[in-house]
Amino acid sequence: MAETLQSLIAAEALQPVDPLVTDFARAIIAPFGETARAVIFYGSCLREAQLDGLMLDFYVIVSDYAAAYRAANKAGWMARANALIPPNVFPAAHGTLAAKYAVLSEADLARACSMQAGDVSVWARFAQPVRIVWSADTAAEARALDALCAAPVTLLRHAAPVADTASPDPLHIWRTGFTRTYGAELRAERGDRPDKVVDFAPDHYAAVGAAIAREVPDLAAMPRAEAERRWARLRARGKRLTVARLAKASFTFAGGIDYLAWKINRHAGTQITIRPWQRKWPLVAAVVLVPKLLKSGAVK
Repeated sequence: MAETLQSLIAAEALQPVDPLVTDFARAIIAPFGETARAVIFYGSCLREAQLDGLMLDFYVIVSDYAAAYRAANKAGWMARANALIPPNVFPAAHGTLAAKYAVLSEADLARACSMQAGDVSVWARFAQPVRIVWSADTAAEARALDALCAAPVTLLRHAAPVADTASPDPLHIWRTGFTRTYGAELRAERGDRPDKVVDFAPDHYAAVGAAIAREVPDLAAMPRAEAERRWARLRARGKRLTVARLAKASFTFAGGIDYLAWKINRHAGTQITIRPWQRKWPLVAAVVLVPKLLKSGAVK
């Protein structure tokens, strides 16, 4: 009997991870108390066996922004900023590991993985294999899994109408989707990154794609012209939001400008060096840096 989308996503997301990662997640959510609902581990570090020296990526899912920031004794404006332009991003360290974590409410998680999302940032990442490394209870785990099931459906609904139906590659629709999402944000990664994402777990994408095809028969129902308009809006909004989130991170993310330089140097092969004044005025530095990177092609 063919597996359902729910069972496939649950089998992937609920796999155990390195205990160091689980311990790290517990340390991150501790200040949020009972408002913490789940922690999702995602990104390129998920594919690495050696984590020292890397920057892990987490999403911390909370019940409510105001309550979460009160519990963590963080400034009230952070809750308002998180609601206005989600998510907020913070740095963290635990033992020998370093990470950044994004804070998102359960309601925003569900919306950001659905067709109602205004940008690709969450569903593009959660359409890939991820892990739920902690959850408050079975209800929190179930809500996170529902969002993780919605994310690949959202990606394929957007990708199917614009994919080359004559392509012999059975994973072409996934490659199309990830190529389009990478183009809908300011990204430093090289042009072959979408292919590498798919090639890391081809069996996963094949099985999930088959399950979605069975369970969502109208996957390509959106007319191509409408799909192209949606992608155009996602690109325009996504690039604006990238800059806005970067500006916001200059207030929430100590050392954020150094992380930005490290990330771009790692993925684009550049040699960006951050100067003392840029650390002192990270918002101004970001505003100056982004246009230069766009002009040079390091960020697209």
